[in-house]
Amino acid sequence: MKRSKILFAALAALLCTAVLWTGAQAADSASGKKTYAVAWSHYTGWEPWAYADESGILKKWADKYGIAIKLSLINDYVESINLYTSGKFDACLMTNMDALTIPAVGGVDSTALIVGDFSNGNDGIVVKKGKTVKDLEGQSLKLVQLSVSHYLLSRALFMNGMTEKQVKLVNTSDADIGSVFVADPAGAAVTWNPILMKTRNAKGAVLVFDSSSIPGEIMDLLVVKTNAPEELKKALTGAWYETMSVMSGKGMKNNEALAAMAKTAGGTVAEFKAQLKTTRMFYKGGEAADFAKSADMKKTMEYVRTFSFDHGLFGQGATSKDFVGIEFVDGSVLGDKKVVKLRFTDRYMRMASEGKL
Repeated sequence: MKRSKILFAALAALLCTAVLWTGAQAADSASGKKTYAVAWSHYTGWEPWAYADESGILKKWADKYGIAIKLSLINDYVESINLYTSGKFDACLMTNMDALTIPAVGGVDSTALIVGDFSNGNDGIVVKKGKTVKDLEGQSLKLVQLSVSHYLLSRALFMNGMTEKQVKLVNTSDADIGSVFVADPAGAAVTWNPILMKTRNAKGAVLVFDSSSIPGEIMDLLVVKTNAPEELKKALTGAWYETMSVMSGKGMKNNEALAAMAKTAGGTVAEFKAQLKTTRMFYKGGEAADFAKSADMKKTMEYVRTFSFDHGLFGQGATSKDFVGIEFVDGSVLGDKKVVKLRFTDRYMRMASEGKL
């Protein structure tokens, strides 16, 4: 997944007025059903959506609720979120940090409908000179600045009693990080899979920190406009967990599903399975619902909003990290209670686990 995010203050200012959700919906001229648009981009934990679409699972659930759902692949991850924020899509796949710093900060009231997984080793720091995080001091680190890689680095440094002032950050495109690291005899980089796999396999490379050390902090979500209809929310949730059932099952159907996902991702089944090992998938709705309701969710989002504000991701108009409100399952809010723009819910995941969709 291209988890890069460069957010200029101008973007926040441009999007300070909430975009109406109705801008993305349309009438299907053939069936008379309303069609809702969902944007996705490539990442291990999101490839199942392509399978849900191609296999007919997504259509099955859309039909059940009398709607149509159009799933669109947007190869540029950040662009997919920008399109969602501007009203071109009703739902979009994104990380928890990007959900806060793009649509929420942009004034779009959004709900994390499904917590699909969290990175559990998919993001990491690799060096050729050193064996620990403390050995990063004085080194030049290639990374996509203001991305989840930057967040990972910030957490790694903090956990080792260091600050960003002790390293030099070199903003590098995700398309170039792998090759630049391999060619540099003193390379150091922060990146995500599959690029992380390439850097780890380079001669002399050592993985000094990865997201398994901050489990649950880099989440991958399906985000929808909060005022989207119940039919859409239920259809998407139902389709996802039917797909998860196939993906986590056994036999020919499971093999076919994994092969399809690997193909869509542009790799082999073996490569896809390797990436799944460092992705903590929530195959069961109940698991995901419990995670969304846990106290750790608040702790994580406190880290995320602090990092985001400190690095200017809330825009020039923000005077504190309370600039925007984040609501949790229990109704509590971090930030401004009058400007809640990102909401976590366990309702639909719980309904899936109880067979109530």
